[in-house]
Amino acid sequence: MYGPGFAADPGAVYRRLRATGPTAPVELAPGVHATLVLGYEAALHVLRTPETFSKDPRRWRALADGTVPPDSPVVPMMGYRPNALLTDGEEHRRYREAITDSLGRVDPNALSAGVARSADRLIDGFASRGEADLLGEYAQVLPLLVFNRLFGCPPDYGDRLVEGMSGIFEGVDAEKANDLLTDTITRLIALKRDRPGADVTSWLMAHPAGLTDEELLHTLVLLMGAGTEPEQNLIANSLRLLLSDDRFAGDLSGGSLAVEDALDEVLWTDPPMANYGVHFPVHDVPYGDTVLRAGVPHVVSFAAANTDPALAAEQRAGNRAHLAWSAGPHTCPAQGQARLIAAVAVERLLDRLPDLELAVPVGELEWRPGPFHRALAALPVRFPPAATAADAAGPGSGTAAASPGEGPAVPAGTGAGGLPEAGAAGGADDAEPPLTRTAPSVRAVQGARRAWSALRSWWRGETRDEAAGAAPDPLPGERR
Repeated sequence: MYGPGFAADPGAVYRRLRATGPTAPVELAPGVHATLVLGYEAALHVLRTPETFSKDPRRWRALADGTVPPDSPVVPMMGYRPNALLTDGEEHRRYREAITDSLGRVDPNALSAGVARSADRLIDGFASRGEADLLGEYAQVLPLLVFNRLFGCPPDYGDRLVEGMSGIFEGVDAEKANDLLTDTITRLIALKRDRPGADVTSWLMAHPAGLTDEELLHTLVLLMGAGTEPEQNLIANSLRLLLSDDRFAGDLSGGSLAVEDALDEVLWTDPPMANYGVHFPVHDVPYGDTVLRAGVPHVVSFAAANTDPALAAEQRAGNRAHLAWSAGPHTCPAQGQARLIAAVAVERLLDRLPDLELAVPVGELEWRPGPFHRALAALPVRFPPAATAADAAGPGSGTAAASPGEGPAVPAGTGAGGLPEAGAAGGADDAEPPLTRTAPSVRAVQGARRAWSALRSWWRGETRDEAAGAAPDPLPGERR
């Protein structure tokens, strides 16, 4: 499941594996064996039976006995961390309560406005060119901007968090990437202990759950990981659908399905985290004609379960019974914010550039290898060159435009990333890599370079030319 063949057509692999039944043996990385749960009912059984299927990776026998080495590229994604994703029982409930309470303080209206402003600034960067890579220049950058501000990250930390998170998901130098991510978040925690603000990091620190610094670190790893890579994939995969499906292609504003329906279609057929939800049977479990072995990682294929032939495909429209957000006690607690960010990102882009079209046939788009995600390598598009948001508004319009290289303007009364400032009204409830790889295309490399350039420009207040050749600054000291 780690090679380019799987990335190019995972559906064919799922169809072949289904011949063995609702579960099948797979290899996640060289020498890392697991059981893939493919059936919808089997997935629900695993996800909703915590007394039998544990989330705690300390039960992973092959890792404990050294069969799987600790530097395996999948260990940072599957190994134990003291956070809500990888614990059970009372420990899990304590972590989850801190997360849901802190996320519940985010004002969705302010978040939506902040995402729209960030989207406008990114679109302004390529609108006049008539072409763009919507992955590297938009879908990848927008969640990073939003989430770094949500968590109160200073500008100098941004590129290190990006590098660390991307390395973990890709499985390329994953151990080094994990160390970089851990070091950067440790510094963020120290900074927020000294200077708390109106941000999720500070709210987690102040929560009655009393998270230790170690627990806080791994909770932030979880939240930032869930809010960046999967979010960019949700945005990019939704744009791909809108630009290639006959129900949307052509005049996008006149499509027969709304953007929300397009998001649901993607969550059914191309969920951003296609295979994850790792569980470990606490004892051998007979299931159908097989036995689910204790201590073996059972990876839930959300993508395969959602497309189980036992489910009626025509019932997907308006149906949110898909498993893209998982199910049971570990259902994603941030799906409300995730949907909001993706919907605003897609709608804003289509409003600004209604004549978007793919620059290559949809069948020529490349997918990034990796056992866990469903992720495009690039999303090249073309469109008639358009004016920037400031140009379209005209002089004296009152539009809050940022100066070149600045982050987006945010509404009065909101803090970083659209969060309410201290004392502002709170928000509503949320409803929650390859070891073998082909050489990246020139377009994918160019898109990645543009993404890094854009990120540095936003975070450091540089001009585009300065950002293109800038080297990362050293992490700042404790005094600021």
